[in-house]
Parts: sequence; C-alpha cells; structure tokens
Amino acid sequence: MERSLELANMTRVQEFILLGLSTRLGVMDALFAIFLALYVLTLLENTLIIYLICCHSELHKPMYFFLGNLSCLEMCYMSVTMPSLLLGLWTGPCHVPFTACTIQLFLFISLIGTKCTLLASMAYDRYVAICRPLHYPLLMRPQVCLGLAMTSWLGGLLISLIKTTCIMSLSYCGPNVLNHFFCDVSPLLNLSCTHMALTELVDFVSAIIIFCGSLVVALSSYVAIGRAVLRMTSAAAHCKALSTCASHLVVMGIFYSVVLFMYSRPSHIESTDLNKVLSVIYTAITPICSPIIYCLRNKEVHIALKKTLRPH
Repeated sequence: MERSLELANMTRVQEFILLGLSTRLGVMDALFAIFLALYVLTLLENTLIIYLICCHSELHKPMYFFLGNLSCLEMCYMSVTMPSLLLGLWTGPCHVPFTACTIQLFLFISLIGTKCTLLASMAYDRYVAICRPLHYPLLMRPQVCLGLAMTSWLGGLLISLIKTTCIMSLSYCGPNVLNHFFCDVSPLLNLSCTHMALTELVDFVSAIIIFCGSLVVALSSYVAIGRAVLRMTSAAAHCKALSTCASHLVVMGIFYSVVLFMYSRPSHIESTDLNKVLSVIYTAITPICSPIIYCLRNKEVHIALKKTLRPH
C-alpha cells in the first residue's frame, strides 16, 4: 500500500494534453479560420457595446448597466477557452501545465457562474420595468444595480474557488490526455486516480444551486412578464414587449439547456465528441449571439451608434 502511494506521488501529472476540437487535418484549418473570425467579431461587438454605454448618457440606465457587464463578461468568458481551442486547431494536441490548467478551470467556472446570476439579474430588471414601472426608479436604483452585479461576480468567484479547490486537490497520476479543447470539469475527473465521491457531490450540488437557482429566478421573471404582456391593451406595446422577451428567452434557453445538461449531473462521465460540440455552443456561439439579441437590435443603441458614426 505504501509503495503504491509512493509510486503515485512520483508519477504525479505535471501537465495535461488537450486533444482539441478536431484532429482531422483537412478540417482543422477551416475550423481555425471560422473560430478565429467568431472570436474577433465577438470582441469587436462587445467592445463597441461597452463604448456606447460608457459614452452616451441616454444609455446610463439599469438595463444597459447590466448589458455592459454582460458584454465585459462575454469577452472574458470567450478569452478563457478560445485561445486553447485555436491553438489546438493550429498545432494539434497541445501540452498544458498543471498550474495553467487549474487557472483556466477556475476562470471558466467563475465566469459561467457569473453569467448565470447576471442573466437572472437582467430578467429581474425587465420584470420590474414591465410589471412594476412606477416602482422601477426605487427598486432598480444605482445601489441595487451595483449590488446585483457585484453579487453576480463575487458569487461566481466563490463557487469557482470551492469547485476548483475540490477538483484540483485530487491526485492525477496518469494518463494525462484530456479529450477536450480546454480544462473542463468532467474530463479532469475522468483522469483522477483517487476516490472522488465528495468532490462529485460538491460539484453537483454547487451546479444545481447556481444554475437551477438563477434559472428559477429568470423563468419566474419572464412568466410574470408574459402575464403582464397578455393584459396590455396597446397592440404596439404588446408586440414590442413580446418580441424583446422572446429573443431574450431564446438565448437564455439555449445557454441554460446546454449548461444544465453538461454540469447538473454527476461529472465522472466519459468525455465524448458530443460534449465538445455542446461546449462550443455555450463557449463560442452564445457569446456572439448575445450582443446581437440584447443590444444591436435595440432602438436606443441604434441611435447612440448613429451619433457615434455621425458626430456632427
């Protein structure tokens, strides 16, 4: 027993090998060009949104405050996973030091947790604006908005600290090949050579709390909004509110569906190509769709953009 423990310590994994999204030579170049374009476009979209919100006083409202936070988050979120995805497509399977893998896992879990709670805060903001408009200035005053945003960011950091500490405290004594394009929870648990029932339980419970908790808040808000919209007498207001909420629900529905499928289940499951495809949806597709759905279709943002392009 002692000899096997000594051997495990001697052969502790110092780095992981990421297989990447694809190993087919004919496909890798095309995927590299596509994802590089998506990455650059996402950064440009979200940078533009943050610039417009900061520079135009008419956008200094709670809704745009949360959208600015979301844009900042999307850029950070995509920048955590996209470099390793692109590197894998450019060079093939890549070696990632244990410390770098830990940092990537911590940042990824933190940002995905922040996004969940931020989406719930945005849904609550729309609920107050549509269902309780007279109380909106009080309920969504700057201190409340700042508190909700800070809770989202700090909550994500706390959950990530707990989950990452549990996962990376396990022993990894070989093999060290991850069938993924970044250091994700499930592939790492598959490589652990120690008992991990407690780690899986912590991972599962924290995922349920942050994902399902924020989803309940968001859905409750949109259900209340739907009821309020159905009671509206103005056809124009009815259509505008319904259109806005429907588009928000589409983005939120895709994101939550994939994330809940991936993370709200016991994580020691075999990593498959399906997992990688689903990961692409919430790490690359939803970040590029969010600015278009939430901001670039918005009339006030269009006006601010025209003022920026035509200052005189």
